[in-house]
Amino acid sequence: MEKIDTEHFKQKLLEEKTKLISELQTVGKVNPSNPDDWEPITGEKDGSTADPNDSADSIEEYEGNTALVNELEIQLKEINTALEKIEAGTYGICEISGHQIELDRLEANPSARTCKSHINE
Repeated sequence: MEKIDTEHFKQKLLEEKTKLISELQTVGKVNPSNPDDWEPITGEKDGSTADPNDSADSIEEYEGNTALVNELEIQLKEINTALEKIEAGTYGICEISGHQIELDRLEANPSARTCKSHINE
């Protein structure tokens, strides 16, 4: 069993987190009543003068942003969980088997929660 360089993976996770937050800011904003929650945004249209096509475009943009915000929030939550595990000393341990997660898996996905044999569980 190889020793996991947690500092290396912490840096990778922090870089990923910065990129995710940057991407989230292009399609969403932090919910003021819950800083762990993001809300989708859309281009602001003046509802009193917008033609139906503009309204449809705005709705479509909002729906697309909603899906993207939801996916990015999941990834951000996984990164935050991995960072918490580093602090707790439990990083790189498969949540199912309790064995060390393979280093190549962690390199490919630093927020992986399971080893290769439990990848789909």
